[in-house]
Amino acid sequence: GTYILRDKEVAGLDKNELAKIRNERVGFVFQNFNLLPQITAFENVEMPLMFGGIPRKERKERVHTLLAKVGLADRMEHRPTELSGGQMQRVAVARALAMNPDIVLADEPTGNLDTSSGGDVMSLFEELWKQGRTMIVITHDAALARRAGRIVEIRDGAIVSDTARA
Repeated sequence: GTYILRDKEVAGLDKNELAKIRNERVGFVFQNFNLLPQITAFENVEMPLMFGGIPRKERKERVHTLLAKVGLADRMEHRPTELSGGQMQRVAVARALAMNPDIVLADEPTGNLDTSSGGDVMSLFEELWKQGRTMIVITHDAALARRAGRIVEIRDGAIVSDTARA
């Protein structure tokens, strides 16, 4: 298939344009966090901003704001190995939001978390969705899916249902 993002047919873009879109327009949250273990939470969130050419002062302000927003203002100098699973996932969410993307793609974002931490992450996603951000969450967890505004069920590569929440 194809898709149009900000009036551009994405299939026709070259690899540099696609990389720019991935860095600036799409935030990714992975099931296994994909944080770099040798750097701090602050530096993990700062990384896409560095690649995006954001000036140092603005990067610092934005990272502080994002980590505070996900409840980690007091943990920003900790490395991922010094954080709980829920905290690592919140760092991953902050990193995904760093470039203020149009879309956030989250692949099983609560799959490695306990129920409480998973609920915290989903509450944050709901807040972002209510603010107008497009959130696409891939999950096998039916209870988690029921919290979404729209559920598209895919089986064997085909859409079998598409239901919007009232």
